[in-house]
Amino acid sequence: MIYARRRRACTIMLGRTNKLEVTAVLGLMQSQGLMISSILTHAARHHASGEVVSRTHENTTHRYTWRDVEARSRRLVRVLQKLGIGSADRVGTLAWNGYRHLEVYYAAPGMEAICHTINPRLHPDDIAYIINHAQDKVLFVDSSFASLITAIAPKIAGSVKTVVMLTDPANMPEVTLAPGMTLVCYDQLMETVDDDYAWPTFDENTASALCYTSGTTGKPKGVLYSHRSTWVHAFATALPDVLDIRASSRVLPVVPMFHVNAWGMPYAAALTGASMVLPGRHLDGASMADLLNKERVTFTAGVPTVWLGLLQHLRSSGQRLETVQRIMTGGSAAPPLLIEAFRDEYGVAVAHGWGMTELSPVGTYNAPKPAQAKLTKDQAAEHMLKQGRILPGIDMKIVDGEGKELPWDGVAFGDLMVRGPWIASAYYGDQPGSAVDKDGWFATGDVATIDPDGFMEITDRSKDVIKSGGEWISSITLENIAVSHPDVAEAAVIAATHPKWDERPLLLVVPRPGHTVDPASVLALYEGKVAKWWLPDEVVVVPELPHTATGKLLKTSLRTRYKDHYLKV
Repeated sequence: MIYARRRRACTIMLGRTNKLEVTAVLGLMQSQGLMISSILTHAARHHASGEVVSRTHENTTHRYTWRDVEARSRRLVRVLQKLGIGSADRVGTLAWNGYRHLEVYYAAPGMEAICHTINPRLHPDDIAYIINHAQDKVLFVDSSFASLITAIAPKIAGSVKTVVMLTDPANMPEVTLAPGMTLVCYDQLMETVDDDYAWPTFDENTASALCYTSGTTGKPKGVLYSHRSTWVHAFATALPDVLDIRASSRVLPVVPMFHVNAWGMPYAAALTGASMVLPGRHLDGASMADLLNKERVTFTAGVPTVWLGLLQHLRSSGQRLETVQRIMTGGSAAPPLLIEAFRDEYGVAVAHGWGMTELSPVGTYNAPKPAQAKLTKDQAAEHMLKQGRILPGIDMKIVDGEGKELPWDGVAFGDLMVRGPWIASAYYGDQPGSAVDKDGWFATGDVATIDPDGFMEITDRSKDVIKSGGEWISSITLENIAVSHPDVAEAAVIAATHPKWDERPLLLVVPRPGHTVDPASVLALYEGKVAKWWLPDEVVVVPELPHTATGKLLKTSLRTRYKDHYLKV
């Protein structure tokens, strides 16, 4: 038997005249591109009865299966074609976590278009800018954002021609659009087409999804994912030492589908056949506890503010979590009291993950190695505050101001760099490779340490780090200690200008409801935990702290307001 072999040849020059030709022999495996549609067809074929449950904005619970998701996604492609969507066109969404939004997730990239998720919590001017920058032709919008669409319609009419409300005819809201724009109903459109569409195959590096990050300076910047990057990210996040998503899992992404693709969970769940519960817009403690228990959720993921609200509800109501085994927290550092309370009071493991929009987004997860089995309870609790170890397939390092790599000793901290197949090389509209250095490393903007076991801990954002007397102070470390105080609900530490030390830490705290904060008792918490020169010079009690559209502390606002605080004393 003779096998055909494809060869890749390269020529090496030896001196002036001699040439050596080296031929690489390619493997004899089938060449099949990694299509996002094949994630869904796998779920439909091999996990057909896996559930997808949604709390809708019509206050109903919708249930169907992965087989239904795949069939309806093919039907939605026919809708998109009728609306004039073709290859590479951007399809925008302004929607919560729900089954209709999930269908757009798969239909748009499946037909070689691009699903562009938009964060509705941003300022309307930023939303309009993002839509116009992406040149979205169609917007799929939850009815709860009807007033938002009415407000920005005149600003986006140059690109958006059709607004599709993700609802049924009985719940269509009042929306006023600009001339030239058309308003239609999702369920009505779906009734006019068949599901006779066959998923095509094309280059796996084709763009699949677009998400804008607000974590950069200036205007939001777009990160453009590919089918291949989405596939390998889903594979990595589903691994046992990461999210550990299995066919028997029931997962609930609290993190919104408009925020970095819900941390990739809609893809990882389909990839493994896990049942998925989509919570809609009601994320308060009572709603979350009810949904987690009713739908027998085993794993859930979201930002710390959601888990603090859930913890408060559980404590006040006496309710328990009946099936939840694990919680992933990310977006910002979770306070120690949160991790310890869920572990000790409810038997639920809370683990840190870290990532960013440019990382698709997951980069690390705090899953233990054998060495962690020897830790005491207190040591284990401290270890769980770290953001974790790198996912297989990508890499990380920390460097000093001159770009020299620093040791993994858990002490040295420097700028965190990452590279790999699901990490951005450029922002949408920029030159390819413009966001990385010559060796392909992407600067995250975070300052971190890495211990000898490879566990990374964020000590600050590079723009938030405090440089006092020429030495760095970690604002995150100081914040984590402050929120362990029984009267403190939230804390922020910023750099305030100081006449002698250049910068000094200023601590701002929000009291828990019904509590009063004694600044001296807060400062007393730091004794023995950090160097004395790290201690904030002052504690300021405030009624609330500003947050970004993704729930992170808005320190730019705090620095503007308090940067001269020590100069006024």
